[in-house]
Amino acid sequence: SVKQAEKAVHQKKEQSKTKCRKARRRHINLVAEFNHRQKKNIWLETHIWHAKRFHMVKKWGYCLGNSPTEKSYRACYRAMTKHCLLQDLSYYCCLELKGKENELLKQLARMCSIDTGLTFQEASCLSGRFEGSLYLYRADRYPEDMLGPVTFIWKPRDGSENRQLWIWVHPALKQDILRELREIFQCSEPEEICITESVTTSIQEEKQVEVVTSLGNKRKKEDKEGEKSVPVKKIIGDGTRDPFQSYSWIARTTGIVISDRSMEILRYRLIGPLSHSVLTDTLKAASVQTV
Repeated sequence: SVKQAEKAVHQKKEQSKTKCRKARRRHINLVAEFNHRQKKNIWLETHIWHAKRFHMVKKWGYCLGNSPTEKSYRACYRAMTKHCLLQDLSYYCCLELKGKENELLKQLARMCSIDTGLTFQEASCLSGRFEGSLYLYRADRYPEDMLGPVTFIWKPRDGSENRQLWIWVHPALKQDILRELREIFQCSEPEEICITESVTTSIQEEKQVEVVTSLGNKRKKEDKEGEKSVPVKKIIGDGTRDPFQSYSWIARTTGIVISDRSMEILRYRLIGPLSHSVLTDTLKAASVQTV
């Protein structure tokens, strides 16, 4: 009994070494832990900031800030009316269409109507200068079978007949709209099979966690060297898709390509009179060199 008691005390001492805050907060441990916690619900890039200040909810495969923990309504209103307020809308899903402009417009016209407002063919939007918004319907079913509202942005023309279109949809509508787009463009064959890095890294992360737990008392030098070997998880999709599912499809007859760019292209909304000033001070134009 005395030996068992000594053994229990010895085991507790070994376990406590891995539980000290200094060890938990090391980069090698944090990356593995954060990636492990995102297996079911994806975090936005601003998750840590929101988690400290908001009540978080799990919706549509994401972990989102729902309501502030403090009374910040006046501060937000003041920012919107006098300064600048930023919102993270990266949980919205981005569907990318690439192909010949006339072919894209021909098929997309079947999913919308001029009676509801703008269409994908609106001149100001087609040039790529402005973002458009409209309601999508199942092909040739207007005014019945509405799929939902979307926003879209055309990439400006580069002299080629091939164009690039980004359609932003709510995650609750993504699967239905993606299915309809694939059907009207006949994009049935996967262009790329999504063997994502997150699948391979999850195995590596589990091994890394085992190493961390078994070698909790390793030195800082070993940690710094190990940081380079810790995989950074690349998240593709909206958190509800199977990791082995395709994320890009092509139509062999027309060459149209539909890709799911969710969580690859981030989206932020700036509200307030100083929004433009914030953007100009934050973003610097790159110097384009022509050969």
